Amino acid sequence: MNYKYKRVLLKLSGEALMGDQKFGIDASKLKHYAKEIKQLSERKIEVAVVIGGGNIFRGLQAEENAIERVQGDYMGMLATCINGLALQSVLESAGVYTRLISAVEMRQIAEPYIRRRAIRHLEKGRVLIFSAGTGSPYFTTDSAAALRANEISADAILKGTKVDGIYNKDPHKYPDATMYKNISFNEVIAQELGVMDMTAFTMCHENNLPIVVFNINEEGNMLKIIEGQSIGTLVT
Repeated sequence: MNYKYKRVLLKLSGEALMGDQKFGIDASKLKHYAKEIKQLSERKIEVAVVIGGGNIFRGLQAEENAIERVQGDYMGMLATCINGLALQSVLESAGVYTRLISAVEMRQIAEPYIRRRAIRHLEKGRVLIFSAGTGSPYFTTDSAAALRANEISADAILKGTKVDGIYNKDPHKYPDATMYKNISFNEVIAQELGVMDMTAFTMCHENNLPIVVFNINEEGNMLKIIEGQSIGTLVT
């Protein structure tokens, strides 16, 4: 079968791992994401994942807690490593070979990021889990996703969310909100739709890297996107 995308980067927020909890990791959500990723891996689709840390600690919380912003950002990076370890464990339990890669060196638990080695892992069918963001403070995991996706020459970023796509206004607050099936980078900027932070979004825009925003909690959505079905919102 000819798939629309052969190499993708999945962006997951830390909050996506919480489920209905207020913090931490929901085991059922973790298993669901692992199952969705495995479906792609079994079809020889090369998959990389960037995962956030907001379910444990978010850098922007730092000032509220009297923690310096830079320190807070590093704490957030460590939170993404915890999530990465959890996802790696569940994926490998499901029979998927993985590599956890950290932008901050921690040799006992993760490989350092080396672009050529990362691409070779993908070519060998291993799922990459990028953790610790970009390794630098003041950059979000959205920025890390855009950076890594461009570096590994991904065909698209799949941004998994709790809603079905990009709406003209918050669908949780406004029942009459309408969803876009296709939208351009320029339209997103003009309407201030906030798909990703502006640094990440600009990087995708400048490098013509499409973004698919979709509901990660709907079973089979990732596979449908790979097959070319119109799921979520495509930003080009």
